[in-house]
Order: sequence, then C-alpha cells, then structure tokens
Amino acid sequence: MITINHTRPATVGLISDTHGWLDPRFHELFASVDLIIHAGDIGHESVLVELESIAPVAAVRGNIDGGELRFLPLELLVEVNTRRIAILHIAGSHKRPNLAARELLKRRLPDMLVVGHSHVPVVAKVGAVLWVNPGAAGRQGFHTERFAALLHIDFPQAKVTMDRIHLGPRSSLSEG
Repeated sequence: MITINHTRPATVGLISDTHGWLDPRFHELFASVDLIIHAGDIGHESVLVELESIAPVAAVRGNIDGGELRFLPLELLVEVNTRRIAILHIAGSHKRPNLAARELLKRRLPDMLVVGHSHVPVVAKVGAVLWVNPGAAGRQGFHTERFAALLHIDFPQAKVTMDRIHLGPRSSLSEG
C-alpha cells in the first residue's frame, strides 16, 4: 500500500483510460500533485513512464493492459492524509457495483473507490464510500469529451474536495 500522510493538504491527480496516449498538458495540470492514480486501460508503458516523470504513480491494470503492463495489479489501495482510496478498473456502476467492486469495498473498507472503464465521469456515493470515475483522458473509445480530475485532501480533517478537468473533445487519432 502506498501511503502519503503530510502535515499539509495533499493533491492527487486522477486519470483513466488513456489507451496509449497522454495529453502533453498533464505535465502542467498535474505539476503540483503528490500522487497520480491511473485507474487502468493505460495502453502503453510509455504513459506510465511519462506520468512518473511528474509524480509517483499508483496504477491498476485495465482490460486492454497486457504485455508490458501485465505486471500491474487488478486492484490497489493507497492512503492519502488518512483517507483510504481503493482503485479498480472495471467496477460496474455506482448504481450497480459488480462483484469485484462489492468484494473490494467489503475487504478493504476504503473511504473512496476510483474506477475507470466506462469512460463516463461520475462522482457518487455508494453507502459511505465516495465513487469516482474521472472519465476517459485518451482519444480511443466512444466518449466525445476527455476528462481527468484533481482530488484535494486537506489536513488535519482529511476533508475531500475535487476539481474536474475538462480536456476538450476526444479528437481523432491522427491529431497530435
């Protein structure tokens, strides 16, 4: 488990579904984060290398992440300023969590679950757990707009706030 407990507020960059392409603006957008969480479908190891040049990365394997990314765990737990954050790529929806998500929530007892896969940005509650899907940041998939998020965890109360980052239209694979 990755643990970051500061005596100051902490910021976590949330990203998912990059599918092998990282918007170059993440160097600026995530410049001040303490940790980056990638909720799967990374697509290529170069995306992780690029993110790690910005801040430490906690990443899980998505359904397209084979080959060089097969070493990534399917689930992960991190702690930031006493908040336990579970990460899982495929979790169903916040209205109908799948078996893997339900078991993870029961076993790890997180304060928050960060998921990917659907490409749809979501912030909702599942019981006492905050369910966050930052949305897809990459150019592949059915989504029309790209998103990421910044999660702020203050100190000492560990109050959580979030800023959604709108990255613009999905664009085509031939661009940039």
